Amino acid sequence: MVGPGSAVLIGALALIIFGPKKLPELGKAVGSTLREFKQSTKGLVDDDDKEEK
Repeated sequence: MVGPGSAVLIGALALIIFGPKKLPELGKAVGSTLREFKQSTKGLVDDDDKEEK
């Protein structure tokens, strides 16, 4: 896991590299990517459960 000090450092670097206007867009893109990944992996697990029954 990332500690609080590391999280602050990563956030500061992201702010410097991408700027304050791009960060909300990047956060939204990462969130939608994670949501899509979760849904697809949940679908795989659900398919495995159906095959076992």
